[in-house]
Amino acid sequence: MSDVSIIIVNYNTKHLLDACVESVVQQTRTARFEVIVVDNASVDGSIEMLQRKHPAVHVVVNDSNRGFAAANNQGIARATGRYVLLLNSDTIILDGAIDTLVRLMDEHRDIGIAGCLQLNPDMTLQPSCRSFPSLWNIITEATFLYKLLPSTRLFGSYYLSFFRHDHMREIDVVMGSFMFIRREVLNDIQGFDEDYFFYTEETDLCFRARQRGHRSFFCPQARIIHIGGGSGSTTLWSFAHLHRSQYQFINKHFRGAENVAMRFMKRFGILIRIPVYLLASLLTWNGKTFRKAVVHVRLAAMNFNEPIRL
Repeated sequence: MSDVSIIIVNYNTKHLLDACVESVVQQTRTARFEVIVVDNASVDGSIEMLQRKHPAVHVVVNDSNRGFAAANNQGIARATGRYVLLLNSDTIILDGAIDTLVRLMDEHRDIGIAGCLQLNPDMTLQPSCRSFPSLWNIITEATFLYKLLPSTRLFGSYYLSFFRHDHMREIDVVMGSFMFIRREVLNDIQGFDEDYFFYTEETDLCFRARQRGHRSFFCPQARIIHIGGGSGSTTLWSFAHLHRSQYQFINKHFRGAENVAMRFMKRFGILIRIPVYLLASLLTWNGKTFRKAVVHVRLAAMNFNEPIRL
């Protein structure tokens, strides 16, 4: 049995995947580990690269893109470790981070799910803590209050933007780019909900874990670089799947007036961004901001309770 099974879902990120696996091998010195790559029908030579450069990696090859949740469940089903690390392919392990978390979670049995300190490629902080969606959190995001007053607990609660990421603390959501999970937790909650295709699946997993009494912690003792956007697609594709997954979460976990109000504020947040981005693009002559306005016009016409068709 391994100490930790490292599961990486890949979709056309060959070079990032190569660097990620190499960092795992180089930086994991004391923990017994296995690496499982679940490939969602890549066409960039990812499989051939793994066979050539990393023959010890266990590879699961899908004939279609099954999404993040379903692919991770495939990896979890094959994992033998006491712990499971769900790791994005666009990450680099630093300073023995995996060894550190194995020791930390062996010592702290109250930690069910752990996240780490995530850095941008220039080594600046990348905030990686979240709170669960709530009506208030969605209001602050929809109305830009989380950007106007990010350092206050009242308006910075959704993204924990008031938190300095310099000490271990209990949080709601561990980001899916690096989730270190006890095997018992995954067995208890039966892995990811595969109704989520992309985005919010980690929020749902942490939410269900909390309901079962399992606690999630941010642990800055372990550090990684998270490049971001490794397997992202078009802006519209990303935004559409993000909003649909958030609607799924709201409809799954909230009822009655709270459900209606949360969905209303999600729609309001999309609509208010159209004139805001249009005005900003005119004042700054910024093409990227104008494209955001166009994307939100298209988002406003979508029914997020239905499958995304672009």
